[in-house]
Amino acid sequence: MPTEKPAISGNGSPGLFASAFEYLVDTGQRNVLFLDVMRQRGLQYREHIAETAPHVLNYAVELIIDGRTLQRPVNYGLVRVAPPRGVEIDNGRRPFVVIDPRAGHGPGIGGFKADSEIGVAMKAGHPCYFIGFLPEPMPGQTIEDVARAEAVFIEKVIALHPEADGKPCVIGNCQAGWAVMILASLRPELFGPIIVAGAPLSY
Repeated sequence: MPTEKPAISGNGSPGLFASAFEYLVDTGQRNVLFLDVMRQRGLQYREHIAETAPHVLNYAVELIIDGRTLQRPVNYGLVRVAPPRGVEIDNGRRPFVVIDPRAGHGPGIGGFKADSEIGVAMKAGHPCYFIGFLPEPMPGQTIEDVARAEAVFIEKVIALHPEADGKPCVIGNCQAGWAVMILASLRPELFGPIIVAGAPLSY
């Protein structure tokens, strides 16, 4: 009567070693690829930080007011967003003002792609402005100083569009949302519609 062969025999060793070697090679290759991605990320970050005003806006902009030149200087600024090719802007329409969060995402998060807040507003023909910030605050800068600066910025947008069909629509993202609500309670005459996105507010 023939005996059954054992489940694992000496003949299986070469296959086992081959599988282990293949696994180690694959692991090594994946680690090399991961380290290369991290290297590229580090280089990209260093280039980004080396910019005078690092941001992730996906549009060309024109500086309108540098908050560092105000009576109470702040590290915020107002820029006009240039529409991309093929997008027509009607200066008689209500302007949109997007205020960036100050919560670690980096300036420009509200306009970093075509389907962003800025992108959608421009597609509808609205002139768009952006309030962003530099990495470091000015010495002694307070939340009140930022609010006063934002009021100056919105006043400027209103002055640039005297024939507009409404006061600016202001969008506050995250922390900027509650800052906008504070400013709106103090200066309601500056605002048209207010949109707060992801703002930590208690109603």
